[in-house]
Amino acid sequence: MIKAIIFDFGDIFVNLDKPATLRELKNHKVENFSDAVVKNNLEYEKGLKSSDEFITSYIKEYSHLDREKITNSWNAILRDFPEYRFRFIQKLSEEKKYKLILLSNTNEIHIDRIKENVPFFEDFKKCFDAFYLSHEINYRKPDREIYEFVLNRHDLKPGECLFIDDTKENTDAAAALGIHTWNLEPTREDIIDLFTTKKELF
Repeated sequence: MIKAIIFDFGDIFVNLDKPATLRELKNHKVENFSDAVVKNNLEYEKGLKSSDEFITSYIKEYSHLDREKITNSWNAILRDFPEYRFRFIQKLSEEKKYKLILLSNTNEIHIDRIKENVPFFEDFKKCFDAFYLSHEINYRKPDREIYEFVLNRHDLKPGECLFIDDTKENTDAAAALGIHTWNLEPTREDIIDLFTTKKELF
């Protein structure tokens, strides 16, 4: 019996254009990420660097970039947040049948932009019993520790949970712990169809 539903954020609620950041950086003559930049990105997503440290690292690596170009390129991944998905989770929250948890790999620059552009963001956040962003909890998917963190924090058994994410690596990691998963394909599936798509669990 499912007691908790754990949701990813990007391409589950907010639409993403995942290649957009690299595309924008190429427009600024950044062709490839060095190992140092990849490490910088991961550390930032885990909250191990501040936004200022993150941007400074980019400028150090690519001296022709400035803060605005980096920030705008970084945020290019973010598209729209359809309100109907907010209404779906709002209704689910009001029904109080399940513990609702958001678990997202994200960072301060992205979440600040979403707060600026999504007028219902705070109401969306209130729909969840817990709202975990990787940069705030210092864990990121698909590391085993992030799933164990959620299970332990909420005294949940893996078999009582459904985890929904658009990245197979992340759902595979959760499944390895015994958590039920839905690897949602955003080009042909939508979170509002949860109870039809995964009806065998409910």
